[in-house]
Amino acid sequence: MTDLGGRHADLVSRLDTTDAIRAAFADHPRHLFIPDLVWPTPQGLPLVRTADPERWAAYVYDGDSVVTQANDGGNGLVNTPSSSSSAPQLMADMIEAARIGPGMRVLEIGTGTGWNARVLDSLVGPTGSVTSLEIDADVAAHARKRLSGSRVEVVHGTEAPGTGSYDAIIATCSVSRVPAAWIERAGEDAPIVVPWGPRSDSHASPVAVLRRTGPRSAAGPLTCEAFFMRDRTQRVPLGGFPGMGCDSASTRVVPFTPDDLVEDDLLTRVMLMLPGVRIGVGGRPFGGGQGRIVYMGTADSSWAYLWPDGAVHWGGPTPLADRLRGAYELLGEHGCPGLGAFTLEVDADGPVCRVRAPFGAWEHPV
Repeated sequence: MTDLGGRHADLVSRLDTTDAIRAAFADHPRHLFIPDLVWPTPQGLPLVRTADPERWAAYVYDGDSVVTQANDGGNGLVNTPSSSSSAPQLMADMIEAARIGPGMRVLEIGTGTGWNARVLDSLVGPTGSVTSLEIDADVAAHARKRLSGSRVEVVHGTEAPGTGSYDAIIATCSVSRVPAAWIERAGEDAPIVVPWGPRSDSHASPVAVLRRTGPRSAAGPLTCEAFFMRDRTQRVPLGGFPGMGCDSASTRVVPFTPDDLVEDDLLTRVMLMLPGVRIGVGGRPFGGGQGRIVYMGTADSSWAYLWPDGAVHWGGPTPLADRLRGAYELLGEHGCPGLGAFTLEVDADGPVCRVRAPFGAWEHPV
């Protein structure tokens, strides 16, 4: 028989966080919030708990995110994730960044399974409150059932009720434009913990911890690597894969490979330094097997592939190979600073978000 309690205890023991946050996780086992139908692979049928309880339990407790809905609840040739339970360590990191404690009023954007809201509820206690917004009616209904008996208010929609301010705001979906309503509802010095990616098809959506700098503006450091599903109000079609069917116009050789960018956690920082560039990781036949590539594309149909041997094939009017190398070398010149060296500045009314570091600034259209 599957020992779900033991699996949860093991998961909690591995969390690198405060004692208070670890205790809140311990009180609310993850499996109580995960639906019986989950989507562990991008293709094929979903996993049904009753059909394979051991595999279901292993998926729930492997320490990663769990996809709990695909294709907005519909069908598709590919199981595109549309709702999930976030990775527990990332949840803990974001909760710690928000400085959640007793008596706080917390707004969560993206209820999902309700697990994160229940952990927040434990941390704020009976003198605090948690309001959680969920855009999907079915997902909201599931969360309400799982949160029965808690103090969490689940709201179906995108607007928080009332007009009062919150002591902390946590989003569990990524945005390129931070909504004005989130900034306006943040109290004085209240952290707005939000995954941010410059594009809907961003390689990553690192977590920013923002604070108000004006009525509709905010700024703060990027704190950790992450990838979150897009806020449904900010989705845009992905378009075709960059460079598909195009012949290379030129080739460069650079002193790094896709593995150097990915395994040294540099790709997100490079993304921040390349406004207007779609960048990601894929695979292509190489050397008799499958090789990792980094691909890039722009709105003017420019494209580039960085191959496993350091060769960059590219085409189009924008010299993406040179831009990629320039970003990599600039990072190296400044000692490859971590993600925390980058600050995000947002203005709900402005046409760009600005990323700053001690060695540069980059404006990303929104």
